[in-house]
Amino acid sequence: MANRILSPLDRLLSGTQNALETVVGAPVAQRPNPAEGTGDLVLDEPDRRHAAGLMRINHVGEVCAQALYVGQAAVARDAGTREQLLAAAQEETDHLAWCAERLSELDSRPSLLNPLWYAGSYVIGALAGLRGDGWNLGFVVETERQVEAHLAEHLQTLPAADARSRRILETMKADEARHAEHAEAQGARALPQPVPALMAAASKLMKAVAYRV
Repeated sequence: MANRILSPLDRLLSGTQNALETVVGAPVAQRPNPAEGTGDLVLDEPDRRHAAGLMRINHVGEVCAQALYVGQAAVARDAGTREQLLAAAQEETDHLAWCAERLSELDSRPSLLNPLWYAGSYVIGALAGLRGDGWNLGFVVETERQVEAHLAEHLQTLPAADARSRRILETMKADEARHAEHAEAQGARALPQPVPALMAAASKLMKAVAYRV
């Protein structure tokens, strides 16, 4: 049977379902959790709180990535670009589920502001997509490079005893690098300043808030 061509209403309903599943649902990973088989040492209270703060930031990052990619896919002009964005979004669902599971293990919770993070990121993604697929893919590259950088920072500051979080972040970092490489291979355009600087500033604000709220 031929693939069904989605109407604008279909895409709106699909996007709404994704938003609800991301913000209030319980995402299910398609891949095994990278932390499986890794011992979970008991962390002292300051280390537990710090690890939870970092994993909450990463959970918010995955909420934002879901919204960005779904927003971009909703307006992508090329079917191949749309499929690449949705495939990346699926891997971000794995990340979202892994981060949520680790937060639970650390006796913590996701950010209370996740609905706000999702809505803002969806709008940004849709606006980026309206510029055309080259800019769409360029936005993917810049997003993934910035996420890759903050994951590297988290790997340096994560408590040494938290091997489970470390395994998750290492896998996420490799996935983000691959997403950026695929987007570059598909013809991504380099984003002009001040767009990357504004993205970095917004990310810095999000990390400062999500660490605590």
